[in-house]
Amino acid sequence: MFRRAFWFTTGAAAGIWATTKVQRTLRGLAPDSLPAQAAGRAAAAGRRVRAFAHDVRAGMAQREDELNQALGLTPDSETARPRTLPVTPLTRTTLTTRKEDH
Repeated sequence: MFRRAFWFTTGAAAGIWATTKVQRTLRGLAPDSLPAQAAGRAAAAGRRVRAFAHDVRAGMAQREDELNQALGLTPDSETARPRTLPVTPLTRTTLTTRKEDH
């Protein structure tokens, strides 16, 4: 008698668990929930890319300091200027390649 009750209860619990799992999966694949999932994943990817870029910049600065110290190029704090890259405006000729230029 107890055996039958045990297996009946186990089967009922497994059925409820499976039904709940299937319903959650179906709700997750519904058309109205897909944009929210895509937006969340895109935001997470953006955060990972931003963190990677920050790590790369930090590593570059550290390596640059190591090279400057190894070469004896450590600047004084009074005479040091921040480096800037030259600004070149993008024009149509720099973005496209024309046949007559070749």
